[in-house]
Amino acid sequence: MNKPVLFTLCLCFTLLAFSQERKLPIDTTVTTQHSATINGISFTYTATTGTQPVWDEMGKPIASLHYTYYTRNNIKNRADRPLLISFNGGPGSGSVWMHLAYTGPKVLKIDDEGYPVQPYGVKSNPFSVLDVTDIVYVNPANTGYSRTIPETGKEVDRDKFFGINADIKYLAEWLNTFVTRNNRWRSPKYIVGESYGGTRVMGLSLALQNQQWMYLNGVIMVSPADYKVIRVGGPVSSALNLPYFTAAAWHHKMLPAELQNKDLLEVLPESESYTINSLIPAIAKGGFISDAEKKETAKKMAYYSGLNQEDILDHNLDVPTSFFWKNLLKNKGDFTVGRLDSRYKGIDKKSIGSRPDYNSELTSWLHSFTPAINYYLQEELNFKTDIKYNMFGPVRPWNNENDTTRDDLRQAMAQNPYLNVLVQSGYYDGATTYFNAKYTMWHVDPSGRMKDRFEFKGYRSGHMMYLRREDLKKANEDIRAFIKRTANTGKSAKY
Repeated sequence: MNKPVLFTLCLCFTLLAFSQERKLPIDTTVTTQHSATINGISFTYTATTGTQPVWDEMGKPIASLHYTYYTRNNIKNRADRPLLISFNGGPGSGSVWMHLAYTGPKVLKIDDEGYPVQPYGVKSNPFSVLDVTDIVYVNPANTGYSRTIPETGKEVDRDKFFGINADIKYLAEWLNTFVTRNNRWRSPKYIVGESYGGTRVMGLSLALQNQQWMYLNGVIMVSPADYKVIRVGGPVSSALNLPYFTAAAWHHKMLPAELQNKDLLEVLPESESYTINSLIPAIAKGGFISDAEKKETAKKMAYYSGLNQEDILDHNLDVPTSFFWKNLLKNKGDFTVGRLDSRYKGIDKKSIGSRPDYNSELTSWLHSFTPAINYYLQEELNFKTDIKYNMFGPVRPWNNENDTTRDDLRQAMAQNPYLNVLVQSGYYDGATTYFNAKYTMWHVDPSGRMKDRFEFKGYRSGHMMYLRREDLKKANEDIRAFIKRTANTGKSAKY
């Protein structure tokens, strides 16, 4: 009598094992306890990592977003405790970068300049801002462990996720749920976004305010990508690259001696002034610029960039950043320089060309980040899954139309006197250059009436300036000071 029963049970378990689908629960959490020592003070904290749904208008789940939420323990009044909401960019990038290398309690095992070190893994971050703010790292749809429901197929309405305005709309709604579930409505709130995340948080500042009635104390843009400037072409977009050229050339000792012998922060104001006052007007003249002015402009650009004057003339003063990465060191070891961080060098198959074969800095970073995030979430935070962590997820095509995010931030600031902005950039970032970031900051509010609520901080590294230990410390200190200055001021929100 027992044998058929045993056989039936075995068969059921076998079928169950083979019917398992590789997907996450759409609404789940795992909580673990940890300790940290930050700024010389030791404390314990809770890490909650899990998934939370995105619902459609009918209350049906259409995606599940993975997040990791850190809260410092033994806080008597959580209402006074700030909340920092963190995004990376791409679009299509997971939140791994700032999570495991910048503001979180753990950072990559890398050397002091940011290069990979084996064995891969994580170590404590003594500079994390967890001492002054709780932090949640959010993975938008199809990044990290986050997925649409269903994951693929015609049933997925891609228009709800994969575009500037769609991205902002559903994330604002998702954050409303997260803040409600975790009882953080009274807390001072900050949103930080890196790269495309800069565009995202500019738009979210108004969407949270006008669609969710959630008012922020601060917006932090890290190496922000402003699509009103980047890749649009024209005199302004082209000319704004020159100060970055100057910085990267200075780092590689490619500038004339009179510039090279000065400190970087003495050289950059010269290049910036020339860009604004002379280079933009010169390029704006196009084919009607005089030969004499064109040659003089090319000579000055060569002086500030380390490039060959004839190459600049061949480009009619409009030098692509890709040409700079390929050719800056052509006669000095024939290396290329990195796009996101031009301190990094690469080796191409051929010396000739207009762009590098690969991004030397990104391949270096993926060495460290990919094994670290997979190990950390599964082994230290105990979030077990067979789902692949998407460092870069399938979000293309991406709809960039109707981008009003820069003005969205202006309007949010105008409506909310508490709202302040911090911009952070690395001088050696060639993808979203530091001078582009300054230009964006200048043009959010053309009236200049709110300029005292903007702050810019620059660092001697690239796009992920926090990979360099000295800048990891300084950049976290800048965020910490920004939060302390703008949270719970005790002043009325009025002009």
